[in-house]
Amino acid sequence: MLGLDVCELGGQILELLWLTVCYKDIIADKEVEKYIHEEDETGLNYQPPVQKSLQEIQNLDKDDESLNKYKQTLLGTGPVVADLSVPNIQVTRLTLVCDQALGPITMNPSGDQEALKKQYFTIKEGVEYRVKIHFKVNREIVSGLRYVHLTYRKGVQVDKAVYMVGSYAPWEEEHEFLTPIEEAPKGMLIRGTYHIKSYFTDDDKTKHLLWEWNLQIKKDWDE
Repeated sequence: MLGLDVCELGGQILELLWLTVCYKDIIADKEVEKYIHEEDETGLNYQPPVQKSLQEIQNLDKDDESLNKYKQTLLGTGPVVADLSVPNIQVTRLTLVCDQALGPITMNPSGDQEALKKQYFTIKEGVEYRVKIHFKVNREIVSGLRYVHLTYRKGVQVDKAVYMVGSYAPWEEEHEFLTPIEEAPKGMLIRGTYHIKSYFTDDDKTKHLLWEWNLQIKKDWDE
């Protein structure tokens, strides 16, 4: 028979699954990966679970061998990077994926921030593109990770997009997130230079990394 302790353990496992693999799949099923523009993000219809540290989860029922193997499959053996000076979330590169582009449109958000602010990335009006982000989680589980994309023109905010990325445990390999297909705006009044502020946030409203860059929309690639 199942006793109360086993039932409690089952609840903990469900919470663990929610914080790692299952959370991302459930959100995807609800098509929440589509961007939203509301400041309060109420469209997500999502209540954050109670946060537990990676150490707390790994210490649950340590004497249960089968459970430990299961947790190791989901979470690995422990933090990937122990150095506290290294951020928990590292964004290694952001790429504008466009089949019509003349070459790769890629940046390193974790590199020289001042140099990145001075760079200009060009995209042709009317083309379809997606944003691909590669990132790493180093120490603690991150719950409800979101990518926020603020667009400015001549100092005035003209757009905001929020993408639900998911929940992740520390892992040695990079994670990859790809936004839905979008179409670059077109028209004489639309062409020009846009300043972008990008960052990752989570259920705790922590801003893990903020970087700024510039996007030019032109009539043609080689204009």
